[in-house]
Amino acid sequence: MRSILLDMTAAHVPVLAGELIELCDPQPGEVAVDCTFGAGGHARLIADRLGPDGLLIGIDRDPEAEHRFNLFAAEASCRTRFVRAGFAEGLEQLLDQGVEADTLYMDLGMSSMQVDTFERGFSYSYDAPLDMRMDPDQETTAATIVNTWEARQLTRLFRDYGEERYAPQITRAIVRERGRKPLERTTELVELITRAIPTPARFAGGHPARRVFQAIRIAVNDELGQIDRALPLAWRTLRVGGRFAAISFHSLEDRRVKRFLVARAQGCICPPELPVCGCGRTPEAALISRRAIAPSPGEVAVNPRSHSARMRVARKL
Repeated sequence: MRSILLDMTAAHVPVLAGELIELCDPQPGEVAVDCTFGAGGHARLIADRLGPDGLLIGIDRDPEAEHRFNLFAAEASCRTRFVRAGFAEGLEQLLDQGVEADTLYMDLGMSSMQVDTFERGFSYSYDAPLDMRMDPDQETTAATIVNTWEARQLTRLFRDYGEERYAPQITRAIVRERGRKPLERTTELVELITRAIPTPARFAGGHPARRVFQAIRIAVNDELGQIDRALPLAWRTLRVGGRFAAISFHSLEDRRVKRFLVARAQGCICPPELPVCGCGRTPEAALISRRAIAPSPGEVAVNPRSHSARMRVARKL
């Protein structure tokens, strides 16, 4: 397993890595917090900039990420530390310990290592148990959701988190099938989804199961709840002048990051007819990138998984 992980880590291609380094501009001796260590692609580049007096703290809830962090730490050019937790819980720990970061970044969504570990059930392209847990110690799995949630909960989940237009039809198919026997495998769910939607929709907009798998994965891992809890914690962890970056992979993530940063970059909110500001509000953030940064065509050509990535960067005032 160790040699396989080494090979997989070496093959990992971090998304928007050059842009992250350029805009966050980590300096020797600084403290950086990688909230979603994953395979450590970004961490390796950041560590090289921090030097021997710098510190990189990695956070991840996946035990495989902890193993990869140990491999990374053995060769890192800076001091290192790992926190095994969801990034919201990990940031709470750092705040309690008085840690202040100069650079803090989040690579949201799934790690490519999780997708490529087929037996964990994240992919609709391979047969595996309906699992999708980023933390294998938690109880709720994808099978828990598809086999026990009420019909209206499933429909709302597929519509809100997957933006699936055929959510009611897919829900009815799931409820009907699980009445006969529990759904246990990814291929069972894929086949059910494919049969439930109209034939033309099976050949438009990517894989027919993509949106439902996204929705279930988000629910299993409370991904949006983690983001909502983590953003204010991340901002508190940054020292004044510190740089924050978040890489999102779908609009549900990106909207949350955008709203959070825009709110902190806003100054006076008094009605324009008032001659003097009465709210006393001053901006907490300077948006380093006014618009979300997308990967270049060249990066997408080399790494097709990067095509939906969007990064937002801000500096704490």
